[in-house]
Amino acid sequence: MPYQGSEKETLRASLDRHRDAVVWKLEGLDDEQLRRPMTPSGTSLLGLVKHLGAVEYAWFMETFGREVEPLWFDPGEDEDMRADQGETTEQIVSFYARARAAADRTITELSLDGLGRPSWRDHTVSLRWVLVHMIEETARHAGHMDIVRELIDGATGDRRPE
Repeated sequence: MPYQGSEKETLRASLDRHRDAVVWKLEGLDDEQLRRPMTPSGTSLLGLVKHLGAVEYAWFMETFGREVEPLWFDPGEDEDMRADQGETTEQIVSFYARARAAADRTITELSLDGLGRPSWRDHTVSLRWVLVHMIEETARHAGHMDIVRELIDGATGDRRPE
């Protein structure tokens, strides 16, 4: 964490910390464990990763008029929350990595005051607002993943043990 970094560096480092926790939560589990619905609503580790990839693309790319890769699922129908459309673990993890990389390009290229308009909202937002929103979104779901992971194998924490 850049304790005396610029505003953008600090926001980006915070987002990356939570993004890295999301990926770490998948380590050491088999495909069945990653897909296993652990709540009555069907929450699974892979479903949460798929959702986070979709929202990275939506907020960082669509909002600022940038190209998004074609999706094989419909986020509007909550298909982004489930890993059950025949996709592989590798497909979902790679999707999240590509979404992160695309979002990072937007973060690098735009100023914090850069404005965009999500197609699903009736107002413009700044990159600063999107970064804060995505820190909140990613941290929220990383917390869900922490609980799900604990239910699967007892592992907890927000980062790899030293």
